[in-house]
Amino acid sequence: MDETPTWGIEPVPDRLRTLGGVDCFLLWTNLGISLLVLVSAAYFGLSLKQALLATLVGALVGNTMLGVAAYIGADAGVPSMVLQRAPLGQRGSYIATALNVLQCLGWSVFEITIIAVAAGALCDRLFGVELVWMWKLVFGGLGLVLALMGPVGFVRRFVRKVGIWAVAASVVYLAVWILRNGHVGKLWHTGGSGGSFWLGVDLVIALTVSWVPLVADYTRFARSRRAAFIGAGVGYLLPTLFQFGFGAILVLSHPSIAGPTDVLTTVAAGGVGSVLALLALTVDETDEAFANIYSTAVSLQNYVPRVSQRLLIVIVSVLATAISLGINLTRYQQFLLLLGAFFVPLFGVLLADWLSAGGHYTREHIFSGPAWRPGMIASWLVGFGLYEWIAQTQGLGFWSHWLGHLHPPHGGIGASLPSFGVSFVLAFAVARLGSGVDAAARGNRATLA
Repeated sequence: MDETPTWGIEPVPDRLRTLGGVDCFLLWTNLGISLLVLVSAAYFGLSLKQALLATLVGALVGNTMLGVAAYIGADAGVPSMVLQRAPLGQRGSYIATALNVLQCLGWSVFEITIIAVAAGALCDRLFGVELVWMWKLVFGGLGLVLALMGPVGFVRRFVRKVGIWAVAASVVYLAVWILRNGHVGKLWHTGGSGGSFWLGVDLVIALTVSWVPLVADYTRFARSRRAAFIGAGVGYLLPTLFQFGFGAILVLSHPSIAGPTDVLTTVAAGGVGSVLALLALTVDETDEAFANIYSTAVSLQNYVPRVSQRLLIVIVSVLATAISLGINLTRYQQFLLLLGAFFVPLFGVLLADWLSAGGHYTREHIFSGPAWRPGMIASWLVGFGLYEWIAQTQGLGFWSHWLGHLHPPHGGIGASLPSFGVSFVLAFAVARLGSGVDAAARGNRATLA
């Protein structure tokens, strides 16, 4: 057990795969609760009925993808970025790794900032002082401590004993508060303001699938592929339904809410009970920082497998905390979402290649493949290009301006499913073609022999 927290890029042996179905379920339920997601449910002008349906459709699609990615990760027993060596090639995986390191480090800074601002707002309400800089140090340090535990220690020492109970109490209280103060009956019969249903679905899918490039970092310690699939797919589904469903009621009932801090100030007006529930939820938000710090370090090991994982965790956590103290990364959310656009089509490539390999990756698939697989990389980038053409990510200067001149499609069809589908089909065709070429080569060698 002592070896588990710092296990490197090699497949995790059976003796260290100790997370059962309940453990995986609790882990992903805990990771699924986030103040940030709670306010993402505005759905661009949808009515409550439309928002709830978009939540259901997006959650089922997104969590199925997450569950399948968790299954593949448990099957291979290696971290997510090491897993990409199979579809992209040994060196091709470095491209995905660089993007994932940027994404995870950015989200680490973003989460530390959000938690600190939220804690500062509660502190200001209770004591008249914010001390945001202090909270950044506190929660950056807590994220470091949790990351050093590793997935197994995090579940056994934090989630089971503290995290899940704090989350459960907070969720129940917030659900009751939102329903009591949400004017649900009125909203139910009120129409939307012209929003796109499929853009709402796309938002739910995108935020769920954002965990796909991290999921194998944790499910490699699962006892079975089934435990990983159900734990991640169902465990993350429940908080997704809660946050987007109840979040839609909250945002539609209180149009002034625009961010996590607004949630705190609005709900905290309910009295001491509300403040305590929000305080527990704010503290538990640290698990998001833990996951991003840990996965940044584990991803870096795809480059430097012999460097101590603990050392990388310390470096990443210190760097993330220092950056949060120096800049306001909340302004860089669009850049982080741009990075996330790479990972929906990347999952399509991974799934296609895994299925072509017979639904199972051996050690040879991951560690003995070619340096580059250009066809797979091209399939991935085509999917990314389609995603950005449809999504039209805003606020990124030249990139956004250039996309706007490419005559994007109208009607709000969403970007996740088309980009996933295109990359999957192209990658599957490339994989089957490659299999045919390999088979022919083996036949020629046998004839010559």
